[in-house]
Amino acid sequence: MLRSLFAAAVIITLAGGSAEAARCGGDFNGFIASMTAEAQAAGVSAAVTSAAFSGITPDGAVLAFDRRQRYTFNKTFEQYVSTRVGAGRINGGRALLQRHAALLSRIEQQYGVPRQILVAIWGLESDFGKGDMGKLPVIRTLATLAHDCRRTELFQGELLAALKIVQRGDLPLRDLIGAYAGEIGQTQFLPSSYIKYGVDFDGDGHVDLRHSVPDVLASTANLLHSNGFKMGQPYGEGSANFEAMREWNRAVIYRKTIGYFGDRLVGQ
Repeated sequence: MLRSLFAAAVIITLAGGSAEAARCGGDFNGFIASMTAEAQAAGVSAAVTSAAFSGITPDGAVLAFDRRQRYTFNKTFEQYVSTRVGAGRINGGRALLQRHAALLSRIEQQYGVPRQILVAIWGLESDFGKGDMGKLPVIRTLATLAHDCRRTELFQGELLAALKIVQRGDLPLRDLIGAYAGEIGQTQFLPSSYIKYGVDFDGDGHVDLRHSVPDVLASTANLLHSNGFKMGQPYGEGSANFEAMREWNRAVIYRKTIGYFGDRLVGQ
């Protein structure tokens, strides 16, 4: 998943000029009231906050999952890659390289990120959009994690970003569904990255990272490009491009897997 919260120590604030951050812990309804005020101060409408927070309660399963998480890999690269990059996924990725060749050419020209890297990430994150993108209401998930005091600032920022996704009209609340840390869509963007790097590449007026393949692939490319990824340069461990992928996921094993998968897709 995108950054997989290896970036959990990085505090993301999107509410520029908003009121003082809501206080974690204590009464959940009071916390939601504070977040409502903060969101509205950041430009989210009362209609959006009312719909998003209506009847909301904490999700104990999200907290239990979060407490079980270990944000490190306990496998070797060889062990990990063998579970993620098999013949079926390679063949599927190669078929998609052909199917979306024209789209990927446009994205390469605009963002300077090679197609095999984009398709590798797409495959690893959601099996090219066919796999599990999460089934949890993002607003409830993020409100639960923001109310928990361990990383409240991080998740308050993500909660505000998720509300802005609805405010912008990119996804309706019914489609704002994601994984256990609020990741959204076919390449599992955290809401803050959705807001920061999302691209409307199909030109329909919305950034739709759940359903639009052009938006998914171009937004993924934009994230990497914005963090220094350069076309035609190596992307193996120790390279500048490998470091640029750190914004995607800080785990060395995961970034090595992206490169390995990308190379297999183009027959290297």
